[in-house]
Amino acid sequence: MEVDFNKNPDGLIPAIIQDAQTKNVLMLGYMNQEALEKTQKTSKVTFFSRTKQRLWTKGEESGNYLELVKMNLDCDRDTLLVQVNPVGPTCHKGTGTCWGEENEQNYGFLSQLEEIIASRMDDKENPDSYVSSLFRKGINKIAQKVGEEAVETVIEAKDNDDDLFLNESADLLFHYLILLQAKGYHLSDIARTLQKRHK
Repeated sequence: MEVDFNKNPDGLIPAIIQDAQTKNVLMLGYMNQEALEKTQKTSKVTFFSRTKQRLWTKGEESGNYLELVKMNLDCDRDTLLVQVNPVGPTCHKGTGTCWGEENEQNYGFLSQLEEIIASRMDDKENPDSYVSSLFRKGINKIAQKVGEEAVETVIEAKDNDDDLFLNESADLLFHYLILLQAKGYHLSDIARTLQKRHK
């Protein structure tokens, strides 16, 4: 990896720190050649501290290290994307990221949908909500709906109507998300289970 440390007069390049699992950006630091070499040698992310004017391994005092997974160099060879497994919170203020956010797995719209389902579960008495009505009817009805949607998805998979197949698949996933929460779980729990199986 040929990093161009000469782009800036101080010999530093930005290092964007990203969680290798969640893909969330955790923090931004700066590296010089020595910091990069120490990071590669120890597999613990080391920066050049502009405040202390010395090398600084993240976690050297707190124990909240950033364990190196891999590094990528950008097209101009002057910025690093450093993927890590964080040990503890990244920010010195105790949050998962230096932007005041927790480092939680996010599945885009599916995570938003999980939040909506959770709000309906907390508001079971809402007479206008289909999801609330399912939670009122209980786990047996929710599980039954997942079974019905699974059968309908299989039926449409055997035909050639892609639109119907996608709609039935969406119905299945939607009801499965409801079932997960009814059982006290989330997509992240399923992802972890699949990761454990992966070899």
